[in-house]
Amino acid sequence: MSFARKLFLFLLIVPLTLKAQLPPIGEWRMHLDYFAGKAITQSDKTIYCASPVSFFSIDKTDNVIIRYDKVSGLHDIGINTLSYDASDDKLLVAYANSNIDVLYKTDVYNIPDIKRKDINGDKNIYNIFFRNNKAFLSTGLGVIVADLEKYEIKETWLIGEGGNNVKVNGFTADNNLYYAATEEGLKTALQSSSNLTDYRNWTVVSGTANLSSGACKDVVNVNGKIILLKNDSLLVNNNGNWNLFYDDDFEMINLTVNNDKLVVTEKKGDYNDTRIIVVNANGIIERTVDRGDGFSHPLQAVADGNNIWATDLYIALQHKDGNSATETIIPNSPYGSLDGDMIAADGAMWVCGGSVDDAWNYQYNRTGLFRFKEDVWTPINQNIPAFQWMDTVYDIINVAIDPRDETIYAGSYGRGLAEIHTDKSFKVYKQNSAIGPTVGDPLAYRISGLRFDADNNLWISNFGSTQNLVVKKADGTWRAFTTPFLINENAVADIVIDDVNQKWIVSPKGNGLLCYNHGASIDNTNDDQWRRYLFGKGNGNLPSNQVNCIAKDKDGFIWVGTDKGIAVIQCTQDVFSGSGCEALLPIVQQDRFAGYLSNEIKRVAIDPKTGEVFITTFNGLCSFRSTATEGSDVNEDVLVFPNPVPPNYSGTIAIKGLVNNAIVKITEMDGRLVYQTRALGGQAIWNGKDYKGRKISTGVYLVLVADETNTEKTVAKIVFIR
Repeated sequence: MSFARKLFLFLLIVPLTLKAQLPPIGEWRMHLDYFAGKAITQSDKTIYCASPVSFFSIDKTDNVIIRYDKVSGLHDIGINTLSYDASDDKLLVAYANSNIDVLYKTDVYNIPDIKRKDINGDKNIYNIFFRNNKAFLSTGLGVIVADLEKYEIKETWLIGEGGNNVKVNGFTADNNLYYAATEEGLKTALQSSSNLTDYRNWTVVSGTANLSSGACKDVVNVNGKIILLKNDSLLVNNNGNWNLFYDDDFEMINLTVNNDKLVVTEKKGDYNDTRIIVVNANGIIERTVDRGDGFSHPLQAVADGNNIWATDLYIALQHKDGNSATETIIPNSPYGSLDGDMIAADGAMWVCGGSVDDAWNYQYNRTGLFRFKEDVWTPINQNIPAFQWMDTVYDIINVAIDPRDETIYAGSYGRGLAEIHTDKSFKVYKQNSAIGPTVGDPLAYRISGLRFDADNNLWISNFGSTQNLVVKKADGTWRAFTTPFLINENAVADIVIDDVNQKWIVSPKGNGLLCYNHGASIDNTNDDQWRRYLFGKGNGNLPSNQVNCIAKDKDGFIWVGTDKGIAVIQCTQDVFSGSGCEALLPIVQQDRFAGYLSNEIKRVAIDPKTGEVFITTFNGLCSFRSTATEGSDVNEDVLVFPNPVPPNYSGTIAIKGLVNNAIVKITEMDGRLVYQTRALGGQAIWNGKDYKGRKISTGVYLVLVADETNTEKTVAKIVFIR
């Protein structure tokens, strides 16, 4: 029997546990908002749906969803539109900053020319038309032609009056002419013209040929017929004259051409009524779906036979097949960018959806907070029946979980502190506690930081209050303190407790970072110590005084996120000693990809179980999996990732769930030693090579763990496929 056959049988008989897949060691992943829609396009087999942030695809046959982001090769974030070119099997993605990606087979080609070009005017890309391996981009400047063979910008046609910029809303072609629907009306040009960059080679059709003057919203080619959208009516070009093709009492939002038919997305008023119609080349409606079918705020739709797929203002993707019920498709994700506080507790990452602006003004954000556990995002906000009361507790920007009973404490920037019990009962603390009102805003109780210490005391940042540091002690009593530095607006925010029970407090508005040691007793302030960290050597060595976030890792290091990058404080025990303690500036990078969605970091949190570092930026939430994790007293739920190890995999293999600092041996089935290492905390890593640095062969390998008594136990099997 061949080894491949034996391996196949082994995979059949060995029990495999299906678990949420962690990213490999040293790799990034994105946690982007896919709830709202933005644009949609399709190939024969796949639907591509864009959210305002990124996009995903869904296979029409098996419904497999693939998410696309910077980790998977995209060069930017924030999408204006996207379109698929069936003739060349290429997907063009136009970003909000005018950057362009072209996806072809397994590659992503970037065309950054428009983004980089210093041009006055509107560079947004509004529409895309493909022809002869070129993309004709309708922009706020005019028509920009991209060469999709060389992946570069070929020409820019400024076709406004006098050669000025003009917004182009749509573009198409027939066998002879180019057609541009602009804010100055419909313009045409001979394709054979030698210089289409000269506006004088473009003819203004509007105002002639039975076509009124004024802006045109789009123009498309439907089975050889040129259809123009103007004043919410569709006009057709018949031998040089423009006649009515289709009209109704709806506002037409978008036109898409599929299989020689026109798919029109429509609404009345502020989405008081909506529908999607499929119109054939003769101007006859063949299909209608509307609000009664569940399409309440459609933005754009495509059709494929009896199937209609639509993206919605509030729903990423909807699908209706014939007379079947409408299907809602939203990849599990958080709402918004989630730039609030993050903590790891109860095997989950808790993330706040609330926010403040740079000036720390209220945003009246009612997103609430989210739990991320086993790769699933679960919301806790007023949209959930049990939490409707949270409608009045807006701007939840920080969270803490009581380690004794898993009670949730959610801090509202303006509406106090919410205490939520596991039975969903709740209490809100404001004037009924030591929490103080904001100076100059006496009805506001701003909670801007929360954290439990090792003694189960809850420490609270009370932004703007005269006593801006508060503690709810484990016995239920309260104390309040005033920071001893001159701090603009009494601004305090995130809190982290280090391994020697010191409190690290972010002081926003350019005030740096504070460290507080209350000494032997919270109630005795005589032995209290404070230190302030600021920019520059000798002052703490932060990259900037604008501190956005802090976190503590498994080694006890304090990570500091600023508007100029990350700093790490590794000597917390020496903060108040004679030698002192300054921050270091590390670099974390994977294949020249720093992983950040933005260089401006807002918050950092680390999951001690998995070693995953979560980082929020102004463009969204991402995470990086590091090597250190929290160990336990026994080996339980040992997880090897990836397993099986696929062909051509050259990354790091993680073995987690181990006892602290265990000795880990990788052996062949007959016990022959392949590799040996020691776990870092509760996790060991292996590069897939033997002790001589050679790649191992296809086969099944055992993971043996020895504790401090040298007792060995087989805890896992690893399958390698070369």
